[in-house]
Amino acid sequence: MTRIGLMSDTHGWLDELVLTHFNECDEIWHAGDFGPNEVDQKIKDHFENTLKKPIVFRGVYGNIDTPLQRQQYPENLFFTCEQVKVFMRHIGGYPGRYAPGVKQLIQQQQPQLFISGHSHILKIMFDDTLQCLHMNPGAAGKQGWHKIRTLIRFTIEGANMKDCEVIELGSR
Repeated sequence: MTRIGLMSDTHGWLDELVLTHFNECDEIWHAGDFGPNEVDQKIKDHFENTLKKPIVFRGVYGNIDTPLQRQQYPENLFFTCEQVKVFMRHIGGYPGRYAPGVKQLIQQQQPQLFISGHSHILKIMFDDTLQCLHMNPGAAGKQGWHKIRTLIRFTIEGANMKDCEVIELGSR
């Protein structure tokens, strides 16, 4: 069983509540737009130094990320968690309105889970046509037009995705 904390669009700001909500997670996934201020390193340091717990951190770069972040993180990330194949990309769209090239990548790679960010709109929906669950955690940062900052926490056990929780962090 793998507990996952999913976030996106921090834009350089990390709310301490994120760390509290993700304390019990085994992996943290960031769907891009980290922004400045090394949000990723702050999360890793919290787990390694404060909790004394190893953490798997995965992410993709977003459209506002720096050249260094673009070196550290890919545009498209394909990986397997337990028995679930995952595809993550910052600008990805959603079922019925995928960004250019995304639908073809989903058809080629056949992930069970597609994760995107960018829109600042939290969405969890199943694509019946492609047999793929889509998740967008909304935005955890303060920049953007969203009104409420959000995260997603869920569990993957074998081939099952379950216990999905939407977490509201408060107003932008």
